[in-house]
Amino acid sequence: MTNLDRDRVSSVFGDRTGLAERFVELLAVHGVARGLIGPREVDRLWDRHVLNSAVIAEVLPERGRVVDVGSGAGLPGIPLAIARPDLSITLVEPMARRVAWLDEVVETLGLSSVAVVRGRAEEPAVRDRVTGADVVTARAVAPLGKLSAWCLPLLRTGGRMVALKGASAAEEIERDRAEIRRAGGGDPRIERCGATVVDPPTTVVVVERLPRRTGKDQRARRG
Repeated sequence: MTNLDRDRVSSVFGDRTGLAERFVELLAVHGVARGLIGPREVDRLWDRHVLNSAVIAEVLPERGRVVDVGSGAGLPGIPLAIARPDLSITLVEPMARRVAWLDEVVETLGLSSVAVVRGRAEEPAVRDRVTGADVVTARAVAPLGKLSAWCLPLLRTGGRMVALKGASAAEEIERDRAEIRRAGGGDPRIERCGATVVDPPTTVVVVERLPRRTGKDQRARRG
């Protein structure tokens, strides 16, 4: 890591930079063999995965309760937990081998603010355990419409889904706007995070969970 790279990493992780370095080391050593990342990703773990994930902390509240849906290799949940120890983070992942990995990482890094739950966000048992979150995050999990149906029910009213997306985020919003609304979400907005840290900045789509409409509200909307 060059001095410039170290400065960027330290600007995000501060005195917990060593934990971030250890996480990258674990991914580099075990990620490909355990099916967590592709072989081409090893040389770009910092910018494409770890920093890319951690910078979304810019749009998260202080001391919030966060649920990371489809956490996989621990992205963005583990980098967020390292960068923001004030957050209480639950990693939700359905695959047993990935859950085992997440448990190992949490224990190895001593991340006391992180819990791991095996299951899918749409399953009643999972919803019972994690509902009422301030923020739900997701990275490379599903299109926005489907993601909203899974994630918005996990939020408290006024909580936010923060979905990491790419350059086509605006087109995806237009395509899935009606589904997002049906799932209980407000108007999606695009945020760019980490402009001084990663190039290009991380693109996220933020959707707030609206208050549940009553039958009376729905009849009034119709007319």
